[in-house]
Amino acid sequence: MNQAIAQLAPQEVWSHFVALNEVPRASKKEEQVIAFMQNFAQQHQLECITDAVGNVIIKKSASAGMEEKAPVCMQAHLDMVHQKNNDTVFDFATQGIDMYIDGDWVRAKGTTLGADNGLGVAAIMAVLSSTTLKHPPIEALFTIDEETGMTGAKGLQGGLLEAPILLNLDTEEDDELTIGCAGGVDVTGENTYATMTTPDGHVAYNITIKGLSGGHSGGDIHLGKGNANKLMNRLLHQLITELHIGIAQINGGSLRNAIPRESVAIVTVASDKNEILTSTIQNYQEVIFNEYQYTDPHINVSVAPASMPNTIADHHFALQFIAACYAIPNGIYRMDSTIAGLVQSSNNLSKIVLQDGQYSIQNLTRSSNETEKWDLANTIKVALNMLGANVSYSGDYPGWQPKPNAPIVKLMIEKYKSLHNNEIPKVNAVHAGLECGIISGHYPAMDMISFGPTIHGAHSPDERASISSTQKFWKYLVAVLEGM
Repeated sequence: MNQAIAQLAPQEVWSHFVALNEVPRASKKEEQVIAFMQNFAQQHQLECITDAVGNVIIKKSASAGMEEKAPVCMQAHLDMVHQKNNDTVFDFATQGIDMYIDGDWVRAKGTTLGADNGLGVAAIMAVLSSTTLKHPPIEALFTIDEETGMTGAKGLQGGLLEAPILLNLDTEEDDELTIGCAGGVDVTGENTYATMTTPDGHVAYNITIKGLSGGHSGGDIHLGKGNANKLMNRLLHQLITELHIGIAQINGGSLRNAIPRESVAIVTVASDKNEILTSTIQNYQEVIFNEYQYTDPHINVSVAPASMPNTIADHHFALQFIAACYAIPNGIYRMDSTIAGLVQSSNNLSKIVLQDGQYSIQNLTRSSNETEKWDLANTIKVALNMLGANVSYSGDYPGWQPKPNAPIVKLMIEKYKSLHNNEIPKVNAVHAGLECGIISGHYPAMDMISFGPTIHGAHSPDERASISSTQKFWKYLVAVLEGM
């Protein structure tokens, strides 16, 4: 089926996307995709620079008649979110993404698709490999590790690029021009905890919450989707309060930048209360389906007998742990007061692991307001400190301040209008993180704008890219380059 996708229009983009998706490219494990891009540059006899952190810069001369134009930097990130459904058998380290066509959408079978930001990378590759497009000198910047810390953008050296304009191809709605974004920081609490021998007369159960929609923890946070970690914690709070269960294990969520879709817990309960436990969980399924039927229609809570664990968390600690997770804010913290509908600050309670005397609670905190970002991070830290956790901040990156009157913004608006019957694109800022704010720290004189094809469900196995939108995006990109 991947070959059928390679034949889609615009073929020059989709064929490069198919080739790219054969290459494993998890964040912080980009060695193979870096080599892939280096080989691409060599095949097309283009200048290629790989900097100290692994960013790849490929330069191409202007097409005939545009030699006197200022160069333009086209930028996308090489890494992708590697996430799959629990029942999908797939090895991201060795397998290429298995794709298929579903109407107007390209999807992957049980995994993330990698359209974020693979379609941006493929579009730049199409420009670099073309012998017919009209364009100014091109400086193509392919960064690494955007999804888990933006260390590629952070490590980018000044002086490698000359372009006064950067086109970031990482926006996911084709009628939007992004000119600003939120910053973020990872907040992690971890420590050891006391255990106790599982009481006599207990039976063990495996509780699973799955089927949630998930999605991008920045771009989708305003949609009110369920967070599997929060929903599991809510259930465990009820069970430990009413039935005095023991908690042997919790494992929920996977990636900091993905809304958690699944959580699993192993608990024990006195054998004379097992029927109450199962009926309580069945009732909980009805409750949360009623609350989330529109955002997460496939949500499912199940319970099944499990092997008896030798130990469970100390009961006092278990109560504190659940209380701390309850206290951590999740979802929208504050809306922007100047841009209607824009989230200013949020938190994603992204991953919880409790097992064998050790625990970890991970969060990704975002805000377009730097001081409020740290206020929210400190709020989470206080909740974790009350548990006795060792709290660390990592992966801090700044937001990107909008410049609505920059010449590139006006050019992009006019090109969009000329292609779409005078329709005006949406010019906005996003709550997701983009690399532009970091890159501008290295190149403060560079004006930046972000755009791209429509991609839904990024960071989840429901990720899908619109075929017709990719055609629209490519036509727009070509027109912009010709008009520089």
